[in-house]
Amino acid sequence: MKSTRIAGDGGGETRVVILDSGEEAFAALTKFANDAGITAASLTAIGAFERATVGWFDVDRKTYKEIEVSQQCEVLSAIGDVAVGDYGKASLHVHVVLGLSDGTTRGGHLLNGKVSQTHARGRSHGHPHSSETEEKAGHRHRADRSDGSEALTG
Repeated sequence: MKSTRIAGDGGGETRVVILDSGEEAFAALTKFANDAGITAASLTAIGAFERATVGWFDVDRKTYKEIEVSQQCEVLSAIGDVAVGDYGKASLHVHVVLGLSDGTTRGGHLLNGKVSQTHARGRSHGHPHSSETEEKAGHRHRADRSDGSEALTG
């Protein structure tokens, strides 16, 4: 992963992140946010995955129905945010639309995605950790993912 800060003013900043081939996008971006002290941010991204899992959130069960995409797919759109999770760490909430080779799409919450050789590029606009940004993060709901980690919904 490579990242660079391209703008900053008034305590906020804009960073560009480029993930390497083979990286798991959700985990890499979560680690990046935690390492950089980012606890409130919006993000957008494009790129491609070798394979991915998206989820449809079942409100009654408070869990995700996993939708496997077991082929190369284009990340047509990824939009999300970073907020403070239950354990005081950065937690990602990302929605994606993935384009398949036959022109169909799959979409939902990004649960995981293995970056393909074309790389994935993202931009984050946010603020480093502070009590003020934590208060602005708003109310979120925790949902358990099948791998035992947590994801925020809201």
